[in-house]
Amino acid sequence: MIRAAPDSNRQFLFWACFAALITTAFGFIVRALVIGEWEADYELTETQKGEIFGVGLWPFAISIILFSFVIDRIGYGTAMVFAFACHLLSGLVTIFAPEYFFEKNGPEGAYWALYAGNFIVALGNGAVEAVINPVVATIFAKQKTKWLSILHAGWPGGLVLGGIIVLGMDALLGTAAADGVEGTPAPWEWKVALIFLPLALYGVMMLFCKFPVSERVAAGVSDRDMLRELGFGGAYIASALMSLELFRVFGIYDLLASAGMELGDAGKVAVALAFAVIPAAAFGAAIGWAFGNKLLVFLLLVMCPLATTELGTDSWIADIMTPVVNAAFDTTVGGGLVLIYTSFIMMVLRFFAGPIVHSISPLGLLAASSAVAAVGLAMLAGADTAAIVFVAATVYGFGKSFFWPTMLGVVAEQAPRGGALTLNVTGGVGMLAVGTVGAVFTGYFSEVNSADALLESQPAVHEQVVTESTWVFGSLDSIDPKIADKLPADEKAAVSQAKDEGKQAALMDVALFPVLMLIAYIGLILYFRSKGGYAAVELTEGHSGPVTERDEELGGAVPGPVR
Repeated sequence: MIRAAPDSNRQFLFWACFAALITTAFGFIVRALVIGEWEADYELTETQKGEIFGVGLWPFAISIILFSFVIDRIGYGTAMVFAFACHLLSGLVTIFAPEYFFEKNGPEGAYWALYAGNFIVALGNGAVEAVINPVVATIFAKQKTKWLSILHAGWPGGLVLGGIIVLGMDALLGTAAADGVEGTPAPWEWKVALIFLPLALYGVMMLFCKFPVSERVAAGVSDRDMLRELGFGGAYIASALMSLELFRVFGIYDLLASAGMELGDAGKVAVALAFAVIPAAAFGAAIGWAFGNKLLVFLLLVMCPLATTELGTDSWIADIMTPVVNAAFDTTVGGGLVLIYTSFIMMVLRFFAGPIVHSISPLGLLAASSAVAAVGLAMLAGADTAAIVFVAATVYGFGKSFFWPTMLGVVAEQAPRGGALTLNVTGGVGMLAVGTVGAVFTGYFSEVNSADALLESQPAVHEQVVTESTWVFGSLDSIDPKIADKLPADEKAAVSQAKDEGKQAALMDVALFPVLMLIAYIGLILYFRSKGGYAAVELTEGHSGPVTERDEELGGAVPGPVR
């Protein structure tokens, strides 16, 4: 008989998972709020900023996917030790390495030090989610979407808490603007060190946790059947996204060029996508060429614009909205207020996700959220007053609130045979998408729009400062910050205004992603309606009897044995 975990352990385990997720949010919010300081200290370009945002996300996928293959064998506790070590190391590297390498190698050295620190934290974040999602889906197996939504309230909760602390540090430890002299924020190193607070909390809590066997293992689904649920179709999506970034990071395109293969922008993408066939084919051969759960593969594709809409926009929103917020409120706290505000909305709504999910299907909730998010982003793109900024932010906040946990809930309900693998690969693909192209797309839109705005307003200045740079899909015209910094004051002001306009206009381009999601979810709703309506697929082999009254009190969970 499968032995249910005691309620006290279940609740303690849930809140330990919640604390671990807060730690990942602290790293995200601090990066979003100090990226402007990194830009000023280390002469970062907009594209480099986008790449630092991206590397804070896409290595998450490497970690979460690799752990998903073995986590049922090595145990959840081992993965959490890895996560703790990564979070600790990343904080130390990010605080101490950039200045050292800036002095030795200039801006390029500082850039790669920041890149490394954010790469490490993303690996730790992936290990955290490799644990917490399947654990919560197991201990609350009958109400997965509800409890995954409550769990993922820890993400915006961490954004709100971390953001308030950072802004408070600036107010108490920074210097205020006076007599035309700009104020200075608190040292960014102190802000990065904030991650050590929730890190210590979840590190201690996890020492006393007993982890369950996953629903998939308890139901007797074999490892091979788990892999076949993902299939080579799902494996190719993850492989393709990973290849795009790794080819850029490790200079594969430069090596090909030195060998005489001059590739255009489209050619570079084609080479990376072609290479991705190799690991996907190896995976397919190992599992007997199963394509995978077709619905799951489609959901993985939809996860790409979903993650970009939520996390890609959140990565940039503080930086983008800073000029508007500062002008509207005569303050220097910047657009971090917008991110904190929308995160607060998300936190509150996710805590009360249960009744909303019961009133409409998960797919209906995702479709409605997509429509609202698209409207919110379009409104933010044109916001020029305090009132419009926060009305638009409210709309956007409502729209993005349910994306991530509801999508995980749908995957957990429709592909339970995939266990931790399919659940975590979904999150991994989302992070890969936003890390390799999502956050970088926003940077690309910002660069292009800024250059266009400068061309329209100051064509002579445009000719001086706009140069060709590279991004994940090739080359683009962008404003060179080093050249712009040497311009006379009036021309420098024109460049700054063009950059502000370009960044904000990028949100209108990003609004295309939730529109694509809306179309996809409407299609899924019609598909399920043709099948008689949306219903969760349940694994019941591991449960020796009917759900008891006590199970219902615990959220309908039928967990596996603890260890």
